[in-house]
Amino acid sequence: MDGALWHQPSLDQDNVTMLKLPPYSPELNPAEQVWQYLKQHWLSNRCFESYDAIVDAACDAWNALCNQTNLIRSITQREWCDLSVIF
Repeated sequence: MDGALWHQPSLDQDNVTMLKLPPYSPELNPAEQVWQYLKQHWLSNRCFESYDAIVDAACDAWNALCNQTNLIRSITQREWCDLSVIF
């Protein structure tokens, strides 16, 4: 959780631990790493004809990445956050 107002914890449960990130730390945020990978491998250095072409390219990239669960795991894995208990 990056501390943005809309990312405040709304769950009050004993079995959930929120990990707070320092302000502006995209290199620590696994979701930011996924977007960076998508941009670098499927979306950068391209010209799009229209807004719909951008949306289509983003959807195609997302769907291609979703089929590669091991790649997602390697992109988002952090030594300080063991998510192996979830997966």
